[in-house]
Amino acid sequence: MIHRFLKNFSLTGVLVGRRHMSNSATVMSFGDGSHGALGLPLMAGIGSDAYEPTPISALPSDVCSIAAGHYHSLAVTSQGQVWSWGRNLEYQLGRSFDSPRDTWVEPQRIDGLSDVKSAFASGVVSAAIDVDGYLYIWGKSKRGQLGLGNGIAEAVLPKRIKVLDKEEIIKVVFGWGHALALTKDGKLFGWGYSADGRLGKRGDTMASPLESSANLSSSLKLADAEKLVLEAMDKENDMPIIWEPCLIDELKGVEVADVSCGLDHTLVLLRDGTILSGGSNVYGQLGRETQDLELLPVDISAYPVSIASGLGHSLAVCQIPSADGGGVASGIFSWGWGQNSQLGREGPTNIPLLVDGLLGHNPLSVSGGRVHSIALTSDGEVFSWGCGRSGRLGLGSSVDEPEPMLVEFPEDTNVLQIASGFDHNLVLTGN
Repeated sequence: MIHRFLKNFSLTGVLVGRRHMSNSATVMSFGDGSHGALGLPLMAGIGSDAYEPTPISALPSDVCSIAAGHYHSLAVTSQGQVWSWGRNLEYQLGRSFDSPRDTWVEPQRIDGLSDVKSAFASGVVSAAIDVDGYLYIWGKSKRGQLGLGNGIAEAVLPKRIKVLDKEEIIKVVFGWGHALALTKDGKLFGWGYSADGRLGKRGDTMASPLESSANLSSSLKLADAEKLVLEAMDKENDMPIIWEPCLIDELKGVEVADVSCGLDHTLVLLRDGTILSGGSNVYGQLGRETQDLELLPVDISAYPVSIASGLGHSLAVCQIPSADGGGVASGIFSWGWGQNSQLGREGPTNIPLLVDGLLGHNPLSVSGGRVHSIALTSDGEVFSWGCGRSGRLGLGSSVDEPEPMLVEFPEDTNVLQIASGFDHNLVLTGN
């Protein structure tokens, strides 16, 4: 039963059996539009928020996967093209130096990329994986996140990470200062900031600036937490950096199934169903009481299938016994920062607990933003919860929602994939 269930998932949130390859796909967006990440027409006004899912008309009709960075967005077509839009101050759109700022909001194809099967985005960098498993990266980061070699902090256009050429990469994820790449045969490579165990035991074991800040807890208000993050970034120059991808030492000999990064923490799902966590535990996002500087198991009372992270919270889609006792269903467990209701449930925040509001809906994938979460179910329904500011829940208002709420779409809409940025969301729909 477990193995049959796992076959319905891919590592990027797209259902393997439902990969969209026809010419009738639509990408919709909602949430904060201040950086252009929604990709909506200029007539709507740059910086305009969208309180309900709104079609992005400028994209081709054969998009087959999507990715949301902190303030920018990516889409991959069935022809292997990558389109980008949103913030480009760090060249994360993969456009030339002279790209006019007033065009950043417009989805445009990235030159120099072909045969791409998936794309990934974070704050200041973007990445793409082609059909041969080669990893391409672009953007600007002094934290080593490009993985292109010692001191290389800028790639305006996509560049291949050649040190990984012998590996078939299937997924890459980015945190505030670190990056991880997963191979088809279950190996995990890491690079960038290596403090506080976010890349395992490799590198210096100093704590991150966030960890040493005073009075940090899951009860922080959003504005206070944002201020502390900015203060921490000012102290980042002394943090240890790994400039090129290296195998995570303590994972040698085991097979990794999935990986996710929050701002400064890491989740790793092994193929035996074990979740490991490492990095900052400021908000309880590691799912344990202690701040050990290594990857350690998360105690979760279910069988994990996939994992996801918001800025300071963690999420896992798990198998659980069905309510009628007749088989296995799926549910979502959450833990970590929960001040804005992004955990979707009550109870201790540093312990993985079930999001009761999704029981019976059979969630298939989940995605976390700065202070909100969204989930996709087997019926193609989308639920959102947490902070509602700027319409990021897609519910038509700015009201916070402590429990999952159904996002409304036009009749007969078939949702294939969801993705959350910091304060915006993308939804891929099609046949």
